[in-house]
Parts: sequence; structure tokens; C-alpha cells
Amino acid sequence: DIGALRGLETFLQLLSLDEKGVTVPEIAIYDEPRFPWRGLMIDSSRHFMPVAMIKRNLDGMAAVKLNVLHWHLVDDQGFRVECLAWPKLHEQASDRNYYTRAQIRDVIDYAAERGIRVVPEFDLPGHGSAWLTAYPELASAPGPYEIERSWGIFDPTINPTIEKTYEFLDALFAEMAELFDDEFIHIGGDENNGKHWLANPEIVAFMEERGYDGPLTLQRYFNERVLAIMTKYGKRMVGWDEIFEDGLPKNVVIQSWRGRESLFESARLGYSGILSKGYYIDLIQPTDDHYHNDPLPADSPLTPEEAARILGGEATMWAEYVSPETVDSRIWPRTAAIAERFWSPVWVRDLEDMYRRMDRISLMLEELGLQHERNRPMMLRRLCQCRDVDALEVLLGAIEPVKVYNRGRLRKHTQFSPLTRMVDAAWPDAGPARNFRWAVARLIESGFTEGDDLDAVRNTLITWSDNHAVLEETIRTSPALADIEAMSIALAGVSITGLEALDVAIAGDTKNKEWLDLRLERLDAARESHGQTELVMIDPVVDLVCAVALPASMSAESCREQDAPVVEHH
Repeated sequence: DIGALRGLETFLQLLSLDEKGVTVPEIAIYDEPRFPWRGLMIDSSRHFMPVAMIKRNLDGMAAVKLNVLHWHLVDDQGFRVECLAWPKLHEQASDRNYYTRAQIRDVIDYAAERGIRVVPEFDLPGHGSAWLTAYPELASAPGPYEIERSWGIFDPTINPTIEKTYEFLDALFAEMAELFDDEFIHIGGDENNGKHWLANPEIVAFMEERGYDGPLTLQRYFNERVLAIMTKYGKRMVGWDEIFEDGLPKNVVIQSWRGRESLFESARLGYSGILSKGYYIDLIQPTDDHYHNDPLPADSPLTPEEAARILGGEATMWAEYVSPETVDSRIWPRTAAIAERFWSPVWVRDLEDMYRRMDRISLMLEELGLQHERNRPMMLRRLCQCRDVDALEVLLGAIEPVKVYNRGRLRKHTQFSPLTRMVDAAWPDAGPARNFRWAVARLIESGFTEGDDLDAVRNTLITWSDNHAVLEETIRTSPALADIEAMSIALAGVSITGLEALDVAIAGDTKNKEWLDLRLERLDAARESHGQTELVMIDPVVDLVCAVALPASMSAESCREQDAPVVEHH
């Protein structure tokens, strides 16, 4: 029955509407999923996500043949499940934003009808603020404790050396094993800094008595105790990289945020694993980065037996910087490309065709009630208090939110920070900027002779260069737009530089190094972020400038490197 559901989704993707009506091509399909674990993780702890949001995203998952909802339900910022055994968890550690048992069962049934399993995550022993707000007697250090409102790695940690901890977890997982009927329960296990353990003389004495050489070994002891509880209730345990230590029973599944090398190492030692590094969709990276990231690439060093232990992968939607209004736009449509990577053969890698199909799938997903397309213009109208948002849409076509973890570095956020600014409305992967980049690349390769690309590049640059004059009055009368005024000005300046380079190329002229250095300096200055956004159309303009002013001693690559920004890796 699930195979039939997947086949029907393929059939729906093939339907087209033209002057002849609804048609489907005459075609034979022989298809099967490449990986058995094709997941999406949704974080409901840092920002609570209503049931309606979970259900519409289950519809989206089914449409692209994902089959595991990894539901991150507990973190420092909240415990989100009604718990009969320990009711203070949802009463005191959730701000009254939690899922009742009836709602959980409703979501599980809804998912099952779509061929999707629900794997809950109860993050421990670190990320313990919410747990310990409700039950401080389980803590490794004196309280008091409260729900964490900020983002980061915090010290509160459950005490693994007292029997009360395991009595507590036994009662908890007995209840959750009955509520969540999937084979797996995720225990998190990540980012335990060990500070509270090392500051507690009793815990240090416990480690010394048993010959443990530090927090990692103590956490293995904790994992083994929790695993025994899981096994008692018929569950398999999943955890992030940090739970992996050789000697742990082999039925544990490792979810890798560190990367393929970590994943492969655990597979060689007999552990099943799933890859999430490279699929962190909250980091606002281009879709092609995700698409070319493969849990098991063609050049994998694993033997067939080891490779079979790579179960698949998961996209991860961490919720520090999303709300129920914006979360769909961070998940879709990029996750459709990730879903294809989990389903399709390793040799399916055509980027241009992927983007063509992704744009079409995006509209199909909107028909299911997903809000990634719909909410953006609404947010823009709210920001400018106006109906005409065309100029704001033009600006959004050239900018994206800052990448990786830079948003938190640029501005302090808490659980209560409104997520309603231009950075929140911006695309993670701006289509107009991407199309411009491709057109510039083709134009340069043709020696500036390709007419369609020449028109496309020129028209785009003119639109961008003129846009600030149109937008200036709107920004002046809309305080909520003040932080992107500098970005709008920068877009105009970069575009004027691009048009100048284009005119030089069409005239068959070349410029000297002084001309080149001045323009590269201007373009580099335009890389400064404003409003936690960045211009993503600068690199192709750099290519245009380099193409018309190359010193004899300089290659195109070295010209680009001269302007390349310094990128931090995390």
C-alpha cells in the first residue's frame, strides 16, 4: 500500500495542463527508494509548532516521498509532550505550549496514512534546562533552573550517577513507548559540555571509582543504562554523534551531524547510521549544496556490507530563527531536492534540471496548504504597510539571509524575538540571483555573443540598479525596513558596476588594472551584511568585471580570488 502511495505521487508529478487539458506522458517507470530512512526533523522545542503546521508538512513530506518525521520535542527551551507519569514536565516546562496525548496520536495516525513514521526525540542528558525546571532533583548541580530563552549550548545536565534518574526515565519511556508506536526513540545525546558533572564532587568520585576517564565515558555509562530501558520496552535507540563510543551495543543508530567520515567510521564498526551534516536547512545554504551532498557517494570507501548500514539521511529544521509563519519557507522547496537525493540513484545530479523541477514542485506543494510561497508577500505588505510590494520583491531576488550561524552573531535573539523582518521574508535560495549567475556564466563563455543571455543580464542589472529609487520612499516611511536601506543602496551600486562592465565588453574594449582594482574594492565593500541579509549577486558581477579587465599575468580564477570574501567554517 505504501508503494502504491509513492507511485501515485510520481504520477501526480507527471500531470501537466495545456490546451489539450490534463495530460500525462506515455511512459514506463521502474522505481524504488535508494535509502530506507528519508527524514525531516522538525524542532518544536525552541519555537512551538502547532499541530496544523506539523500536518501540512507531513502532506509535503508525502508528496516528495519522505518517510520519517523526526520530531524534536525536548530541549532547553521547552518540554512539549503531555506526560502522565511526570506531569510537571508539561505543566512547568512548556509555557503551556505542548501536545496532548490525543494530539500526538492524531499526528501519528495522520502520518501513518501517508506512509510516514514518527520518531520522537527526548534530548538528554545535556540540553537539560526544561527537564530540570520541572524536576530539579535530577540535576547535576544546585538550581534553581528555568526554561532557557536564548540559543546555544548550556550547562544544565541530568545527573547520571543517581538511581532516581533511571527510575524517572523508566517511567517516562514506558509511557512514551506506548504513545509513540514506532520502532525507534531518539535520545539526542549531543552537546553535553560536562561542566556540571566535573564541578560535582560526588559525580567526579563516581567516575574515579569506576575508572572513567572523563565525561565522554560517563555519558557512555548513561547511554547504556538508557538503552537497557529502551530495550525493555521494545524500542531501538537513536542518538547524535556524541553517543557513539565503540563498545555500545550494535543495535543503536547513530545520526551524524559531524559528517560522512564519522558516519563511515561507525558503519565500519557495525553501527547503522543516518546523515544530517549537509542537510541543515536552517543554515540557509544553497539547494545545490544539499543536492550534491550524498549519504553514500559513488566513491564511498565502504564495503557492500558496511554500505548497507547507511540507512539514509535527514534534513534538519532547527527552530531558533523560525516561527509557524516562516518555517515552511525554510523547509520548502529545498527539502524536495534533498528528498530526491535520498530516493534517486547516485548518478542523478543535473543541477539545472533539478532547479527546473523544484520550481514546479514548489507550486504543487502550495496546493497542499504549505505556506512557503503565500506568506512572503503578506509579510512584505505588513512591513511596508502598503499593497504594492513589487520593489521589495525585486530586492528579495538579490539578497538572502546570512549563512550558517552568523545571524546569531550579528544580533542577539531570544525565544521572544519577533521573526517578522525582511531577513525572515527572504528566500534561502533566491531564484532571480541564481538565474542571473547562470546567465552571466553562459554569456562570458560565449564571449558576450549570446543574445538571449545578454538581454537577460542587462535587463536584470537595469531593474536592480533602478530599484532603490523606487523603494526609497517606502523605506523612508516604513521604520521596519530601515535596516535594509543600506542593502538596497548597495544593490544599485553593484548593478551599476555590472552594467559598466557589460558596456565595456560589448564595445570590445578592455580596462587596466587600476580600473579593475577600484571596482573590486567597491564590490568587496558591498559584501557587508545589513539587516542580517547579504547580497548574493556580487560574484557574477565580479566575473563580469574580471572578464573585461584581465591583466596578462592574471587568470580569471585569480582575479576572482582577489575579491573573494573571507569565509568562516563552523
